[in-house]
Amino acid sequence: MPRRQDRAGQGGGRRSTWRRGAGQRPSTGAPEPPAPEPEPRREPVDTAGSIVHTAVYRDGVRVATPETLTDTYRQLHADPETVAWIGLARPTEAELKSLAAEFDLHPLAVEDAMEAHQRPKLERYGETLFVVLRAARYLDAPEEVDFAELHVFVGPDFVITVRHGAAPDLSAVRRRMEQSPELLRLGPEAVLYAILDAVVDGYVPVVAGVQNDIDEIETEVFSGAPEVSRRIYELSREMVEFQRATRPLVGMLHGLMAGFAKYGTDEELQRYLRDVADHVTHTSERVDSFREALADILTVNATLVTQQQNAEMRALAEAGFEQNEEVKKISSWAAILFAPTLVGTIYGMNFDRMPELSWSFGYPFAIGLMGVVCVTLYVIFKRRDWL
Repeated sequence: MPRRQDRAGQGGGRRSTWRRGAGQRPSTGAPEPPAPEPEPRREPVDTAGSIVHTAVYRDGVRVATPETLTDTYRQLHADPETVAWIGLARPTEAELKSLAAEFDLHPLAVEDAMEAHQRPKLERYGETLFVVLRAARYLDAPEEVDFAELHVFVGPDFVITVRHGAAPDLSAVRRRMEQSPELLRLGPEAVLYAILDAVVDGYVPVVAGVQNDIDEIETEVFSGAPEVSRRIYELSREMVEFQRATRPLVGMLHGLMAGFAKYGTDEELQRYLRDVADHVTHTSERVDSFREALADILTVNATLVTQQQNAEMRALAEAGFEQNEEVKKISSWAAILFAPTLVGTIYGMNFDRMPELSWSFGYPFAIGLMGVVCVTLYVIFKRRDWL
């Protein structure tokens, strides 16, 4: 992206009318055309509620730290050779509209930055680049990956970052760039590449944390931990989000590299961008391998769970069989003992008219009947393997 000429002709000292719309044309000696109707006055945005940090640079060195957007605009108007780096976190609609009017940002890009929840992408609107990035950080306590969204507007003399989420820490990027004025002197493109590098570097601890989680999950799978299936599923969902964040970056960076010759990108920045592209490719490959590993682990876990369930069902079936055998034995002995009990109960009623009571063979007959019934039942149950 070539830096726009900030001066018109040889004697002009105001910023180009391409961005401001309010600068005066340089005098050419010809009669000036009738002045156009003045544009509606734009209300200044004096609140700094969403502004994280704003700085104005000249030749790679900070020359001002405005507290509001209005002060930033004033500083840029006062010195056409300066570059503004405006950092916002969850800005209001009024702030984004103010930036859009001041820097001629495309309405579609502004709408995307306002609504968030965008996929990573790179779009060019005239001389302005609009970049959407998905940053990530690994949270140790809950052992999960937290994703955030970052929108970057890059123009000839400005960089605007709109952050939706906690990551990444752009203050560290700003400090590093300010410690390398020779790199910051290369302009807004250098800031963009530094932001890309910070986002990609932020993936490194995430990859390490996920690798550690996968190692723990493998141990839990073979130890039979009951909650491992839920952990595998949740980590798989995070890897889907991680893949959505990293895979488009590969194409985006290759698109930027394809424009090296067309936009006259500095050779140092070219090397810088190629290094970032290599890191993104490596991270994307690791994320793909994580998804495959989790899919394999989920299959193994399902197999182990099925085997465990089959073993439990077999144990229950064996226990039920043994219980049935015991019930058979108890029922058989109960039936055998019921026969003499029945006979004894009948002859123990003490009725007056019972012929067997006065019969001399009555008692031996009753005892013999009990024995015959008991032996018969025992033989029957024995043959059926109930005893």
